Amino acid sequence: MIRYSILRLLIFVVVLMILFATGLRSWGLLILSAVISLVVSFFALSGPRERFAEQVEHKVSQRRERAAAYRNADDDDLDEDE
Repeated sequence: MIRYSILRLLIFVVVLMILFATGLRSWGLLILSAVISLVVSFFALSGPRERFAEQVEHKVSQRRERAAAYRNADDDDLDEDE
């Protein structure tokens, strides 16, 4: 996640510097830099974004499995009490 964020910020700064060098100034510089870096990041960082999404999905599935195990353990405890 941190690597992806740093790469996105780096792309934004590079685009900002390129547009600044071309003579663009004020709010237009920031807005255009944000839009261009968004598009570039979408295509250039698809790999890191997919890896991050897989990590999140893996953690979510682990938590679901643990929650199911706790529920089953609680159900077993209730069955023993009866």
